[in-house]
Amino acid sequence: MSSTDSLPNDAVTQIYRDHHGWLSGWLRKKLGNSFDAADLAHDTFVRLMGARVREGGGAEPRALLTHIAKGLVVDHWRRRALEDAYQAAAAQLPPCEAPSPEVRALILETLYAIDATLRSLPAKTREIFLASQFDGMAYADIARVQRVSLATVKRHMQKALTACLVAYHASAA
Repeated sequence: MSSTDSLPNDAVTQIYRDHHGWLSGWLRKKLGNSFDAADLAHDTFVRLMGARVREGGGAEPRALLTHIAKGLVVDHWRRRALEDAYQAAAAQLPPCEAPSPEVRALILETLYAIDATLRSLPAKTREIFLASQFDGMAYADIARVQRVSLATVKRHMQKALTACLVAYHASAA
């Protein structure tokens, strides 16, 4: 195996046999239920199959599984927070304006994509974008508050809007 190859399928199978029960229990303790734990255990092994690992990366399989699973747990809680916020906002709508289950699913997928896109931006770009889009600040006001030039604000906004468009077109495809 070269220095950054995927684990062979037989290695993943062996790790699954040896550690799936342990991982499921660990996730059950973290998440508080067996259903989400089963989903994330499955997702952990799917990621493991495609993971690029260093030579000898299978020497500590529990450490590798824990590393992958921790990232999935963070993503799980982030998604849950987005879902809760959306549900709270949707609950404020009159019943006649409540979106259908299909539309709710599309809205949540869009929110997940927006969240991922915003998290991928550099911190300064994200701050400027959020100030403009969510706080309604004018570019000149953002420049003053951030102590940067107007051109810098425009450059960050262009970067953020381009990232949003790329994410939108990727999700629409």
